[in-house]
Amino acid sequence: MTAFRNTIVELTLIEICLLGVLVFCFVVQLYFTLFVHQKLASVSIEEPLPNGIRPLSVVICARNEAENLKTFLPAIMDQNYPDFEVIVVNDRSWDGTRIVLEEFAEKYEKLKVVTVADGGKFIAGKKFAVTMGIKAAKNDWLVFTDADCYPASPNWLLGMQQPPEDHKEILLGYSPYTRKRGLLNALIRFETFFTAVNYLSFALKGMPYMGVGRNMAYKKSLFFRNKGFAAHMHIPSGDDDLFVNAHATARNTAIRIHPDTQVWSLPKTSFAAYLRQKKRHFGAGKMYKGKHRFILTAQALIQFLFYMMLIAACFFKTLWYPAAGVFGLSILIRCFVYPKLLRRLNYPGLAWWFPVLDILLFIFLIFNGILSIFVKKAQWK
Repeated sequence: MTAFRNTIVELTLIEICLLGVLVFCFVVQLYFTLFVHQKLASVSIEEPLPNGIRPLSVVICARNEAENLKTFLPAIMDQNYPDFEVIVVNDRSWDGTRIVLEEFAEKYEKLKVVTVADGGKFIAGKKFAVTMGIKAAKNDWLVFTDADCYPASPNWLLGMQQPPEDHKEILLGYSPYTRKRGLLNALIRFETFFTAVNYLSFALKGMPYMGVGRNMAYKKSLFFRNKGFAAHMHIPSGDDDLFVNAHATARNTAIRIHPDTQVWSLPKTSFAAYLRQKKRHFGAGKMYKGKHRFILTAQALIQFLFYMMLIAACFFKTLWYPAAGVFGLSILIRCFVYPKLLRRLNYPGLAWWFPVLDILLFIFLIFNGILSIFVKKAQWK
């Protein structure tokens, strides 16, 4: 009995508070893992429809994308779909994009080129170009991608076509980044993976809040019925996620993650370019609906507090073992969910690096959030 009493450790009020906050963050973290993200890990993957039911229009905005168009546009033009057109908006390019598009237009009857002339009044960036492309589309169903993207298969459009249910007006697709050597590329792909897991999982739960313009679709009638980008035309970014955030509902939105319906994209190759890209996304997020901002802020705050409490626990010898136990249990449980999702979303090579990349991503997001407070300027290209 005496020996047992000697092993009892009395915690101070500060230590109890630190451990309590750590456990609370762990519980909330598990909620997102097991009751939100697990839905994407367990949902059955819907096969693309075997035939094209209705005509559709692909919209691509390009600014100084001559080389990417040469490389990737043929894969879009040669899609296995019976009735579609491809609209490429040349947004004030000066690198030979016009010449490349003229050559493609002679080869492909389905290609329609829209040119945005240079001028001071076009201050809205990509949103103006997207609007011009939508206006030029002859079909109601619009599929969007970027000039530096290429579909994973010739059946991409079969998967991204309008669902048979007419009330489905928005399709959220998935666009992974190609693999390159280096830590930056691993970080970019891991961050893209978690972003996709989040928006696709919440869409499955009936609360869609964003999509990515590299691979998404919606009705032209939905766009004009809601006056396009008028509500956020003053924001340089957000032609994709802000539109979805404003108009997607549990009833009118579906997701597509089948490997054939994915669109691969070229990642940034420098840390500075990647930071500029993330600053644009950070600015658009401020315009999300209140409930979406609350949930996303809560996610980030819980992750921040979780790691801060772990660091703080290192300064209290009495908390070493319980803190290590909570951290180990967190990693163990999440390793049953996220590696499976990494393989499902075409990043199998990152599964083994999940714990390390999780910490590195946390550090990067904190750094990017602080930087975004002081750097306000953002452009679409």
